[in-house]
Amino acid sequence: MASELLPIFLDLTGRRVLVVGAGPVAVSKLETLRSTGADLRVVAPDIRPEIAEAASAGALAVVRRAFDPRDLDDVWLVIAAAPPDVNRTVAEAARERRVFVNAVDDPVNATAYLGGVVRRDGITLAISSRGTAPGLTGLLREALDAVLPRDLRLWMDEARLQRVRWRRDGVPMQARRPLLLHALNVLYARRTKVPDHPSVEQPCP
Repeated sequence: MASELLPIFLDLTGRRVLVVGAGPVAVSKLETLRSTGADLRVVAPDIRPEIAEAASAGALAVVRRAFDPRDLDDVWLVIAAAPPDVNRTVAEAARERRVFVNAVDDPVNATAYLGGVVRRDGITLAISSRGTAPGLTGLLREALDAVLPRDLRLWMDEARLQRVRWRRDGVPMQARRPLLLHALNVLYARRTKVPDHPSVEQPCP
């Protein structure tokens, strides 16, 4: 039986992330990575126009050649979005350097998995199938996006406010979720009209 994955969210601001490959899959990964503030570098012999345009705008750096293991120097995370034989080479070099690698559609050569992601009002939800069922993770992402409250920003604002009070008053961690549940229900009670979510029935995770 495979060991469980550790769900973790990385702060990549200013840290180098290498993308090997510059095809359509690499383009889609770069769209997500650009929002992280990472120092992005793409290595590939042939570059798609979208990537070249982003490089011209200063959003990332491009090296037009085949992958070299030295490309992993100073890299925190590598995305292998190349043909399987190249992905294997990248994965082997990354393993030697203890760098996590996401091998797109090639889970055997991956040590990191980018799943379906929902982002709204400061909340990020991520779903992973260890790279073996990307279609299912996509469906689950769409389902979660559909059921999340449209006014999640109000939840966030209230949760931040309550956290300040709890820290000030020394409220223990185990007591905070019931208090937050109560605070959110009070929040909804104050509102004159809430069409989709009249009350909160479960504590926030």
